[in-house]
Amino acid sequence: MSGGTEKKSYEGHSITVTFEARRCLHAAECVNGLPEVFDPGARPWIRPDGAGAERLADVVRRCPSGALQYELANGEAETPDRPTRISRNSVGQLVARGELSTETAAGPRAETRAVLCGCGQSRLQPYCDHAGACGRTA
Repeated sequence: MSGGTEKKSYEGHSITVTFEARRCLHAAECVNGLPEVFDPGARPWIRPDGAGAERLADVVRRCPSGALQYELANGEAETPDRPTRISRNSVGQLVARGELSTETAAGPRAETRAVLCGCGQSRLQPYCDHAGACGRTA
């Protein structure tokens, strides 16, 4: 099993969105926030030109797991929240937002958002993959 770094890029005129499927926890912030851009029934399922770049960037930042990322055409990427915040949600996952360096099997990754396993059962350590108690809802 790989370290979960397979990303697919969806390039638009003013913004490129990347998606790392293995990290997606199906919070649906993207689909609910911009259904005209994020449509799981369409191919491609992400159409970056379906909304303005700033609006799209705002919705991508709502993705708690960090499965979605963006880069503007001018090279500007997401600015991390400051101060960095880590909290435990109601099912035990650790939700991190800010300037992060996450240790993975493939080495350290710089990122701005992640949902980390709080029970140790994930097969995608340190990220939660819903395999253990911290990823299950009651």
